[in-house]
Amino acid sequence: MKKEKTLYRFLRYNGKQIKAKKEIPFELKLTSRLLLDELCFNWNKKHVEEKIDDTITSGDKQEFARWSEVYKEYIWE
Repeated sequence: MKKEKTLYRFLRYNGKQIKAKKEIPFELKLTSRLLLDELCFNWNKKHVEEKIDDTITSGDKQEFARWSEVYKEYIWE
């Protein structure tokens, strides 16, 4: 992989001052991403469990088989 070089030139700026924004730290980005992933996973798992419960109460075996296959992806531990 080629190394990139960055050159900086400092020139006097006579206009209105602007404030630079800080970049969000990697750890904060990673933590927020993991938290969102976990929330989505739990919500989807609960939704599938509700669908399985609905198919059990209605007695539809084909839908139960379909939703149970989907549910296997959430409990593959």
